[in-house]
This record gives sequence, structure tokens and C-alpha cells, in this order.
Amino acid sequence: MTHLITVIAIITIIALINRSRSAKTTVTHGNLARVDVDFDAAAYGLVPRERLDARRSGPPAAPHVRKEQQAVADAAWAGDWRAAAAYVRAAGTDWDERWFRLELLDSIADEDEAWVKAWRAGDPGDCDAAALEASRMVSKAWEIRGNKYANEVPEEDMNAFRAMLPAAIEAAKRASLLDPANPAPWVVMLTAARGAQYEPEQFEELWNGLVERAPHHFAGHAQGLQYWCAKWFGSDRKMTAFAERALDSTPAGSPLAGIYLYGLSELRERESLGSMSTDDRRRRLLQVADSLATVRPDDHRLPGLRHLLAYYAGQAGLHQIALDQFRAIGPWCGAHTWGKEGDDPVVIFEIARAEAVRRSGAAPLPPELRPKAGLG
Repeated sequence: MTHLITVIAIITIIALINRSRSAKTTVTHGNLARVDVDFDAAAYGLVPRERLDARRSGPPAAPHVRKEQQAVADAAWAGDWRAAAAYVRAAGTDWDERWFRLELLDSIADEDEAWVKAWRAGDPGDCDAAALEASRMVSKAWEIRGNKYANEVPEEDMNAFRAMLPAAIEAAKRASLLDPANPAPWVVMLTAARGAQYEPEQFEELWNGLVERAPHHFAGHAQGLQYWCAKWFGSDRKMTAFAERALDSTPAGSPLAGIYLYGLSELRERESLGSMSTDDRRRRLLQVADSLATVRPDDHRLPGLRHLLAYYAGQAGLHQIALDQFRAIGPWCGAHTWGKEGDDPVVIFEIARAEAVRRSGAAPLPPELRPKAGLG
């Protein structure tokens, strides 16, 4: 039973809990104007307020997917690594999905990693097992360092962090030799590179290794964006250029355009969004919206990207784009986009929806096309 609860937490599978709230209120947040949210959300194709759920940013995975993931976790904790190996292999050459599955296995190993060691011993030529082992080394190093800025990390922890990463990179390099086509070891190396203080030339060598194998790898690009941001080894300009290249190279069906939204979040964190031309940002956000429209609706990255797009489109005056995203998001308002710790995401989400409706000039929908109140 403990294992069942743990894996549910790992893959963020939780029950939908309805939040009963007043339908009439006037709220203010941050630098937004005082906004009356006493509006009929359903009239504009939006989920009614009483159905908003701040526990998640998007819907849970389909039941059959959750059942499969639970079975893999239970088998691993029972000492059977073969189910994990088969689970990763089943993704084939969908390298994004294969990496997602490796990340899930990494999370499962947080409770008990004996099965990872058994997998490595039982099949020493398996690239996925070797990449997972290297990824575990990186995860442990980052746990020691934490998420603070470098000058806030105790020297002892920083030294331990930096000492662990070269070994992880070497382990990932060895893993890459087991299957030259598999990009997973290269993602591990890129993840470790900035903490290992790699110079740009060293990083570019690893980057080239990744894109030769998977030119549109989402997680790999997320690591590249971090390397080139101002708080690591780049600058706002270099990071923005990287994000724009990713956007321009995104093929239909890929969520890679969302990397541009990650870049905007980095600029927002540094209070540097104002340095970017508003016209350029609008043009790029329209490009992101067009690209994300081609992504499969069940892609696990899509809900989070929709939240970001809704936020940044609203900030840029693209209120119809924002409204389209809010309609697609549905009741799920638990994304970090809608407030810091201590804020009420439902209130902030509702403000943003109301603004999108008001500023887009949207007309009410016919009654038969409106979402219904009650359970969602």
C-alpha cells in the first residue's frame, strides 16, 4: 500500500477535488488592475469557477497509462528490473517519450534503487540502464546543491556537488558507447555540464552529440536553455537566440516551441522581459501558438505549456490567443504560472481569464455550446 501511494505521488496522479467558491467576487493581484470576476465564465467557453482545480496543471494520465506505470514501479520495488527495461524499450525511437520513461524510473528509484543496481549487473550492455545509473548520480549531486543561487550554497555542499558531476559525466559517456543512437546519455551529460563548470566549447561538443541523435529533443533543449541563460554561462541575448532557434526548428507535432516560453520565464524571473521588443514577442508567441496547435492533445507537456502561453499572450496583448488557451486548459489551474507560494492560484487564474474575455472582445457562446456546471 505504501508503494502504491508513493508512485501516485511520483507521477502526480491525484483525485479531482472540487473547490467550492463564491461565484461573485472582486479581486486584485500584483500589478493587475482591480478586476471584477463576476462574469459567466461558461458563456465564453470557459469551465465554471466552481469546477476549477488548483491541485494539478493538467488532467491525469489515462487509466491504462497509470496502471502500466504502477505495475512497473511495483515490479521494480519487488526486485524485478525486467519490467522497467521493457517499459523503456517499448518507447522505441520516440526519444522524448523514452526519456520521459527514464525520468519516471529515476523517480521510482528514489524510494529504492536496488533494482537499478541489479539491472546494471544483470544486463551490463543495456544503454538505458547505464544512462539511468548516470542520471541517478546527477540527481544526487543536485540534491546536495539544492536550487539556491551559487553564492547561497554552503561551500561544503558546493564542493561535494562539483566533485560528483565529473564521475556522472564519465558514466554517461560510457553509457553512450553501448548504443550510439540513443540520445539519453547525452541528455545526462548536458544536465551535468553546467554544474561541472563546462566552458562553452565543451558544452557545444556535448550539444552536437545530442542533436546528431535527436535534433528536437525537448528535455535536451531545456538543459541547453539553462546553460545559455544569464545565471549560468550565457546571457539574456544568448538564451533568447537559443530559444528562437529552437522555435524556428520545431517540426509539426513537436512541443519544442515551448522552449521559447521557458526562455520568457527566465527573462521574467530576471525582470528583463522589458528588454525584448513587444512586436517581436507577439510575433514569436503567435508562432508558438500555431506550433502547439499541432501537438497531440495527450502530450504530457502540453498543459504546462498552455498555461505559459496563456500568461505571456495576455501580457503581450494577444488576448484571443490567451482565451483560446484558457478554453483548452479547462479546470486545471495548478500551474506555477498562477502565483508564488502563498498565493491563491484560483483567484489569479480567474483574474487572467476575465481579462482575456474582456480585452479580446469575445461574444458569449450559444447556450448549447457552453460548459456545464457540476463535476468535470
